[in-house]
Amino acid sequence: MANLATNSVTRTTLLSALEEKRRHQMKKYLLHRLFFVALLREERQDGEITAYHELLFQKIQKFHLGEPASGILLLYSNCIFHILEASSGTLYHILMDLATFEDEGPQALLQDIKILVMSHNIPTRLFAQWSATKVEVPITIGYDTQVQSTEEVITECLTLVLKMGVYLATLKMNSKGLGDNLHTLVPELLIPAETIKYLCKTKECLSPREFLKMYYDPLQPQMDAETVWPTPAHLAV
Repeated sequence: MANLATNSVTRTTLLSALEEKRRHQMKKYLLHRLFFVALLREERQDGEITAYHELLFQKIQKFHLGEPASGILLLYSNCIFHILEASSGTLYHILMDLATFEDEGPQALLQDIKILVMSHNIPTRLFAQWSATKVEVPITIGYDTQVQSTEEVITECLTLVLKMGVYLATLKMNSKGLGDNLHTLVPELLIPAETIKYLCKTKECLSPREFLKMYYDPLQPQMDAETVWPTPAHLAV
């Protein structure tokens, strides 16, 4: 009689399920959109954060040829709001890179990184390319986070940046990108810095490492009954 202790149940993770779905598609790859926020280290050099992301994209494109990332990086004085559009493989490498910041402590360039949402299998890109822009003026137009739930705050933030993406799609940007005048073009569509800092501290949003762990966890959790049956040894006759 076969040893029942050797029997095991193959568990499917959310990541493997999405990859399997992608293999059945006729497209070269599925497109996803990632939104995340972070605080910036107080002592940093000008252009350090932009240089980091440009270097990251260069490294990723070496392994994912033909799968460029698009989106926009909004640089505030002490925080960022980042929207990225890319394949699952590219976003996975970006999330892995973001997770390394959690091990660097106070010296990390990005701190209190929080994933707001990832939209899967979006029909088309909202941004034609990836660009970064500084938001230098204080933003006073916004909403009071004290009287809203985190879900409501995130929903309003996503609404603003999606409207901004639609507006940017109508502009003809040069090879240098957007420039640093977005706050003068559409100040009403920019998220207040206070709201971004609030989202960086909220417990409802996941860190990059927590987000990746969710993808690796089985979709079918182990039941209590599975810990006692089958028995670890043969039953006595």
